[in-house]
Amino acid sequence: MASTNPGSQLRGRQLECETLDRLVTTVQAGRSSVLVLRGEAGIGKTALLEHVRRSASGCRIARVAGVESEMVLAFGGLHQLCAPFLDQLHRLPEPQRDALGTAFGLRAGAPPDRFLVGLAVLSLLADAAEKGPLICLVDDAQWLDEVSAQTLAFVARRLLAEPIGLVLAVREPGLEAELAGLEQLEVGRLSDGDARALLDSVTPGRLDEHVRDRIVAETQGNPLALLELPRGLTPGELAGGFGRPDARPLASQIEQSFLRRVQSLPAETQRLLLIAAAEPVGDVTLLTRAAEQLGIEASAASSAEAAGLISIGTRVRFRHPLVRSAAYRVATPQDRQDVHRALADATDAQADPDRRAWHLANATASPDETVAVELERSADRAQARGGVAAAAAFHERAAELTPDPARRGARALAAARAKYQAGGYDAALELLDAAELSLLDERSLAQVGLLRGRVVFAATSAGAALPLLLGAARRLEPLDAGLARETYRDALNAAMAAGRLPSGAQMADIAEATLAAPPGPPPQRNDLLLNGVAVLATEGYAAGVPLVLRALDAFRAEGVSREEGLGWLPLACRMAHNAWDFDSWSVLSARLADLARETGALSVLSPALHMLVSNRVLAGEFAVAETLVAEAMTIGEVTGSRSLAQYASLVLEPWRGREAATRQASEAVIRDTTLQGEGKVQTATQWANAVLYNGLGRYEEAYNAAERGAEHPQELGGTFMRSLIELVEAAARSGRPARAAEAARRLDEMAQASGTDWALGTSASARAQVSDGPAVETLYREAIERLGRTEVRTSLARARLLYGEWLRRENRRVDAREQLGIAYEMLSGMGSEAFAERARRELQATGETVRKRTAEVHTTLTAQEAQIARLAGDGLTNPEIGAQLFISPHTVEWHLRKVFAKLGIASRRQIRTTLLEGTAAATA
Repeated sequence: MASTNPGSQLRGRQLECETLDRLVTTVQAGRSSVLVLRGEAGIGKTALLEHVRRSASGCRIARVAGVESEMVLAFGGLHQLCAPFLDQLHRLPEPQRDALGTAFGLRAGAPPDRFLVGLAVLSLLADAAEKGPLICLVDDAQWLDEVSAQTLAFVARRLLAEPIGLVLAVREPGLEAELAGLEQLEVGRLSDGDARALLDSVTPGRLDEHVRDRIVAETQGNPLALLELPRGLTPGELAGGFGRPDARPLASQIEQSFLRRVQSLPAETQRLLLIAAAEPVGDVTLLTRAAEQLGIEASAASSAEAAGLISIGTRVRFRHPLVRSAAYRVATPQDRQDVHRALADATDAQADPDRRAWHLANATASPDETVAVELERSADRAQARGGVAAAAAFHERAAELTPDPARRGARALAAARAKYQAGGYDAALELLDAAELSLLDERSLAQVGLLRGRVVFAATSAGAALPLLLGAARRLEPLDAGLARETYRDALNAAMAAGRLPSGAQMADIAEATLAAPPGPPPQRNDLLLNGVAVLATEGYAAGVPLVLRALDAFRAEGVSREEGLGWLPLACRMAHNAWDFDSWSVLSARLADLARETGALSVLSPALHMLVSNRVLAGEFAVAETLVAEAMTIGEVTGSRSLAQYASLVLEPWRGREAATRQASEAVIRDTTLQGEGKVQTATQWANAVLYNGLGRYEEAYNAAERGAEHPQELGGTFMRSLIELVEAAARSGRPARAAEAARRLDEMAQASGTDWALGTSASARAQVSDGPAVETLYREAIERLGRTEVRTSLARARLLYGEWLRRENRRVDAREQLGIAYEMLSGMGSEAFAERARRELQATGETVRKRTAEVHTTLTAQEAQIARLAGDGLTNPEIGAQLFISPHTVEWHLRKVFAKLGIASRRQIRTTLLEGTAAATA
């Protein structure tokens, strides 16, 4: 500081202070602002946070400080932030209220999804900001518990129209992935001039010039080092500059300075500092109780306070985290154990059992079953609150303290499962290795294999996971039929995700083993679906698809619990598409998306949105599909994975006929490292190119793409069958009638097995393109009739386009105009630009004058504005829209004001009518 005046600026920090002042001004003006301060230890991040606090007049301040030893306690940092506002918890929507209450241990309940907790925090802060601007200051964010750090990152990305500022100070390196995409400010070192001035301001008396130069050089412009290191120099060193330069890293040098200062204190004061360092909640009463148990007088704190190392007021605060570290490191192991035991005794077992258990664990040097049981109970509570990272830490420590080898193995397995759920794949594998060395029963050994397969699937590749999952499923068959069936389901999903496997026999092995396994528990539809997929893989499409269709009917007719739905509906939706059951596909994919939204299960919501996008595109609802793609992009930003969102774009853009956008989506999917090595990446991108080029009338390019998209039928995916549709048209139009006929034949085989109007109508359209004589018109009319009974409007419009093109070639211009006119209206109305242009050119060739349709009214809206407008038009309230889109109600209202201005309306009641009129007003 240039002085102790609260209004003064930090020395050498003009740029940083100006940036933070702009943040405060933005918040005071009613808009959100987020900034991440990055820098090494001691660089001044805490001082900059203090500058924000001093300059934020009229703003409410909420403060959080990450503590290294608290990282195992889930939601600890988040609770610090939200504690002042919990009296308003009742104002939140019930799912958010319950999630946050469960996370903070205020109520019992099912484990809350982290992202539902994130939405609750967002809503709580937005509600608090209604009373005035709110600024949240987070220090040492790198030491927040994992779930708190992820939740704050979620909130930071969702802030927009609320008067909320969020400043996070992070020590480098730390939280790079979690905070990626947020505005960052690197806090650098002071210039030599500023460093010398700061050093002079805190050094009493005259400082030798050579000593000054050496200190400035050694501290490298680090403000805390400039303030602290001179205190460790003797008068002789200050006078003559003969001290030895320390080769330790700067952070270590600063800590060594603090270590020397701690060691200079009386022994009783050092032990008091050790208590404060071991229990970082800052509770003065707790500190006092523990000190009394150890026979330490309250006056012992005075020496530490006089030395400027700690302050004790309403809370206990260290001057810097390195002081806490120094106070803990200087103690002997026995002193640490004694202090942790005293803290455990002083902690209320009813109010804070988890922290008490953690202190007991740190007070224990040898195996102790009593402590291990306490840790296991804490792990269960942490899991119930959604804190899988904390549960993993408790389980791992419980395993270490377990004397019985068999129980140690079971606890190591539990720790590995929690590590896997928390994304700690390497740690999970290490724990699985440890578990296998213990005395596990057969069921536990099978679970080790299952978990190892799931970890490998998530961390490396689906192909490598297949033998592990299959082996685990076989071991589980005589032990747990239900879990064995779920494992076979996982294996089939892994095989379908991998696409092209090294050997086709692997899929057959999985399918045959699935069929041979004993049935699982009710409901029977799960077994029926799984058997249908397996039969399809072993005996062919015609044998398997009737079983799949029966299972889909059962899924549609019966209720689905949350757990079952999240586990089984993804496979059901995939197979509904593959079985040409459009109605089931529509119902189940919408149900899955709603279920994932309601529970906040974003890992399921991403694939659910992808399936729903495909469904709505084929229904011709491109505007709805666009809003779903925007939602998928939002989920990708929140989770840090945009791969499925890019897949969703890859479904929509080729149907629109936008070559650049299709190429961009294709390249994004191909570049995504999480998708590399999966055969389906190539299949999907080639199908997309085939649709695009058929729409543009570039049939040679469409043929090449469709041929590559249809060359791997063993993938059991809908992309193969969709590629066949494109292959028929491209081959017929590029002078390859034999290849077109073969593709049409294969399509008809599947259609006859399915028997749905979607399948049979699509087959009729394909066969019409490879037929001659009167059969052509008969088949086109059958296609139009069958597809007209379905919701698949894109296929119906294309069938009319193909029929009209054939009629024009037959010189039946009047008949051609009728079909082409309907096709043009349908295609242009849904936004299929390339196919619509094909229809327009054909109409002109018949002598009809046709003008291009003008853009629809709602194309002036952004994707998110259109999405919000559609939901508002459907009658959803701002909180309901915010909950679905993971934004605050204030942000919804901000977007709606822009929608009103763009559409020229004044109320929500006019939205739906205006959007519909905008579509109808487009001229032909």
